[in-house]
Amino acid sequence: MTSSRRRSLRPSFLVPSAAALLLAAGCSGGSQPSVAVPTPSREAAALCSDLDKALPRTVAGLERGDPAPESELTAGWGDGAIVLRCGVPRPAAMADANSKAIDADGVNWMLEQRPDAGPRFTTTYREAYVEVTMGRAYAHDASPLAAFAKPVRATVPESL
Repeated sequence: MTSSRRRSLRPSFLVPSAAALLLAAGCSGGSQPSVAVPTPSREAAALCSDLDKALPRTVAGLERGDPAPESELTAGWGDGAIVLRCGVPRPAAMADANSKAIDADGVNWMLEQRPDAGPRFTTTYREAYVEVTMGRAYAHDASPLAAFAKPVRATVPESL
């Protein structure tokens, strides 16, 4: 069965009943995390929409399960173990000449180690910034970034 659901670039607000909330809480095996949806320019949002359609179903053996609220600007794998946000602002750490970066199959990513969480990676030299956060299990493993290289290269042009 093919599903062709469209995901909105704008967050949508629903007011569920208390009974619906209790039912969802009791029946959900694993709830998806809530993630802040970026507010990029119209041009960056269009690139992010294209990226969303090109993202893989699995990353590092984890199935895609997008975070709440539903948006073309966010994606997730493994109940929040890996979360991608497209159209984020340029991180302040990019101004630091000593910031660390890695190349994953032709896409350059700036690395930020987060003391109470896993690493955060943000693309550099792209027309829209793409951020990937990973859980602590990936503190010393950037290999999941390889899964994003082809979709990023295909949909988010270099800015230089």
